[in-house]
Amino acid sequence: MPISRRQTLGTCYYPEHWPEERWTTDAKLMCEAGLTHVRIGEFAWSRLEPTRGEYQFAWLDRAIEVLADAGLKIVLGTPTATPPKWLVDEMPDMLAVDTDGRQRGFGSRRHYCFSHLAYRAECKRIVTQIAERYGRHPALAAWQSDNEYGCHDTVLSYSTAARDSFRDWLAQKYQSPDALNRAWGNVFWSMEYTAFDQIELPNLTVTEPNPAHVLDFRRYSSEQVVAFNKLQCDVIRCYSDAPTSHNFMGSVIDFNHYDVGADLDIATWDSYPIGFLDRDTDDEEIKARYLGVGDPDLQAFHHDLYRACGAVRNGEDQGRWWVMEQQPGPVNWAPYNPSPSPGAVKLWAWEAFAHGAELVSYFRWRQPSFAQEQMHEAMLLPNGEPNEAFHAATEISSILHDLGAETTNARADVALVFDYETAWAWQTQPQGADFSALDAALRWYRALRKLGLNIDIVPPTAAAMEGRKLIVLPSLFSISDELSAALERSQASILIGPRTGSKTPDFQIHPDLPPGPLQRLIDLKITRVESRPPFAKLAVEDDLGLVDGWREFGRAGGAVSCRLKDVEGVPSWYQAGRVHYVTVRPDQQLSNHIAREISVEAGLIIYDLHRDVRIRRNGRLRYVFNYGPEAVDVSDLVCADKLVHGTSQLSPRGVAICELGD
Repeated sequence: MPISRRQTLGTCYYPEHWPEERWTTDAKLMCEAGLTHVRIGEFAWSRLEPTRGEYQFAWLDRAIEVLADAGLKIVLGTPTATPPKWLVDEMPDMLAVDTDGRQRGFGSRRHYCFSHLAYRAECKRIVTQIAERYGRHPALAAWQSDNEYGCHDTVLSYSTAARDSFRDWLAQKYQSPDALNRAWGNVFWSMEYTAFDQIELPNLTVTEPNPAHVLDFRRYSSEQVVAFNKLQCDVIRCYSDAPTSHNFMGSVIDFNHYDVGADLDIATWDSYPIGFLDRDTDDEEIKARYLGVGDPDLQAFHHDLYRACGAVRNGEDQGRWWVMEQQPGPVNWAPYNPSPSPGAVKLWAWEAFAHGAELVSYFRWRQPSFAQEQMHEAMLLPNGEPNEAFHAATEISSILHDLGAETTNARADVALVFDYETAWAWQTQPQGADFSALDAALRWYRALRKLGLNIDIVPPTAAAMEGRKLIVLPSLFSISDELSAALERSQASILIGPRTGSKTPDFQIHPDLPPGPLQRLIDLKITRVESRPPFAKLAVEDDLGLVDGWREFGRAGGAVSCRLKDVEGVPSWYQAGRVHYVTVRPDQQLSNHIAREISVEAGLIIYDLHRDVRIRRNGRLRYVFNYGPEAVDVSDLVCADKLVHGTSQLSPRGVAICELGD
């Protein structure tokens, strides 16, 4: 059975940035805004240990006591994302090396190589000191390991430490150079090795390196992040019963978040909807319409992804998750940094709660007047006066109290598979310059969300397929026997996108041709693929949409029917009973059409939502959001006598919440 938990607000605070006499005032204001949780400490190593072995914890002791005396709960970060200068000077080879062979320097953050074992030992030492001191503090609500793994392109390091460790990793995996040569296909271009210590890292090659070599290095690098995180969590659990967490980043796919999440009690992520808008879409109409609120589906996609990344324990359908950093106003790091539209700051929090977040924590409490983030707005202005997010939090916390809102994270009828190895594979060998696993997943996610469906984003495991009515495989690199068998057993409708099952785990074309093992579900062989430039899109029958940049040519068996063709007569959609294979990358119009047809077949209850409106059910509550710039009548989605917040005439960037029966 799903476990219910109360929902609340928090903030990120840096007491070391402000005079100590201000701390009590800040704690009082936090409580006045209805905040319950405060994250501290994640960048404080130089203040905690200004020189080797000279620990200075007294200031942190006092800060924790001030916050605890006000009734606030502490999320304590480990400071390993910002190793101090004295440590870098002691071991300069701990610094990461970029893909061009340049060592990255001191002067910002995340300046370490995950493969450097001596640096890991230093992390274990400082985390031990902190965990031993604060692990049993009654105000401690949770831990955060490090900060934003992968931010600033910091997962892949081409250092000597990484090279030597990668060679050992390959030796353990393949046992002999001959086995590696066969798996990688090294007979091609005379790339064969006779010893593991001959193998270099896959950068600085004349042209593209062997894709199997690259993929194994991506796997290795991801495992280093997992090991780095596990080391900290293991230390913490020796001294503390408080749950462990880590704050993941949006659209950072350089390591396997599911694997890191297996060692966490809570997955958190840092949500910046406006900051991501310019980075993650090329659609100028979307950018203009949603400039002050962000893409209506991108934040939600990550909410659903990170629900799957917290460890599943104690009978939960999915893991616990929080938003550790929520955008409060203009940020400082995007190419352009617009202000949130009126209502957007509140909408973002409600969207997170609708998807099951226990905590939404604003970054940050007070805008600094110095250093790199001085232009990043916060809950307080630089002079300490309340800003927009302070007032938004005050209103939200009052409504949360009145609602008694709880999250249940019940399993959805729809599962959309997102796989990190697939993302690395298509980055390594895209075949079309704009083909990406994240884009493929988002196209189907948008289409399903516009139908008003709850969606679980899940890893490619058999367990994640159980109990579904609709399963979507947007573009899954390789299909395991376990997953194939689970899909064969499932009674769900199955939507398969292009490139799914096209490779073996060794990055070779499947010997039975794509979609490989899925031919047990649909008698289809893909014999040719083409990627088309943006100016060469193809229409499909009945003006249902466009083939957008990718097309496959298939040879179907007798039991397979063609549901749709493009204007050149090439099938775009095959069906065999409950199994559907879409051979093209569909534009959003075509994605919407296909998703609607298959959702109806699957017996799902769907809605015809206004283009700006999204809905999400959590437990007894339905949340309705208007991301657009005009008011929308949503009386068909809410009953007036069931409304607990908002109105059926939903204002721009407005939120309505209604209570539903069983």
